[in-house]
Amino acid sequence: MTTLIQLRQWKQQQKKFASLTAYDAGFARLFEQQGVKVMLVGDSLGMTMQGHDSTLPVTLEEMAYHTRCVRRGAPDCLLLADLPFMTYATPKQAFDSAALLMRAGANMVKVEGGSWLTQTVQQLTERAVPVCGHLGLTPQSVNIFGGYKVQGRDEESAERLLLDALALEQAGAQLLVLECVPVSLAARVTESLSIPVIGIGAGSVTDGQILVMQDALGITGEGAPRFSKNFLTQDSDIRAAVRQYVQDVEQGVFPDAEHSFQ
Repeated sequence: MTTLIQLRQWKQQQKKFASLTAYDAGFARLFEQQGVKVMLVGDSLGMTMQGHDSTLPVTLEEMAYHTRCVRRGAPDCLLLADLPFMTYATPKQAFDSAALLMRAGANMVKVEGGSWLTQTVQQLTERAVPVCGHLGLTPQSVNIFGGYKVQGRDEESAERLLLDALALEQAGAQLLVLECVPVSLAARVTESLSIPVIGIGAGSVTDGQILVMQDALGITGEGAPRFSKNFLTQDSDIRAAVRQYVQDVEQGVFPDAEHSFQ
């Protein structure tokens, strides 16, 4: 069973790790068999599985359903699950939402947002719910951002993101996902935190990487984001493609400059 303690040890040892989103038992089993030790049941399922144009329509009950499916398929992975839009607006709401996902099989919950979440993160941690933060491009804020855009490009927003990351760690967050930020900022955040940082569109400088499974397997097609890579183009076998992804992340080969933002 992969644990948060192991992830912290890997950070100290500068051992990179690969993770993927998963939504069902079959793919979760395949991913675990090919060496994926960390999986996320993402609210990205709203787009990848349900056909919506954002993550906002996803419900807590749908997240719990998919979490149960993935846990059955991958009993030994470290399993993260997203708290979907407006299910953690207050600490009390976050407690109830997190309890449902933890009972469904999650090892920790992921929340999008910065300093405003510190009280919620602290109180969840005190109540035995590990928390993963999510900064940078936070898809639940798509209407605020005006689209899916790289974050932290100017000095002011980069400094604010770093302060948010430090605040989340101090509040008790034990992981951080950093999405769509320049490599230089990702390096600052990763070096400043003692907790592992998982990047997506943040360059190879983070402790781990995550991709949406449909992007990594070329299912998204022309709509795939720039930072993703279709590993099936290297091998027509899904198992081999997943193994290649894991190997490339662990060796620091992926992501390269083509799949990063400067």
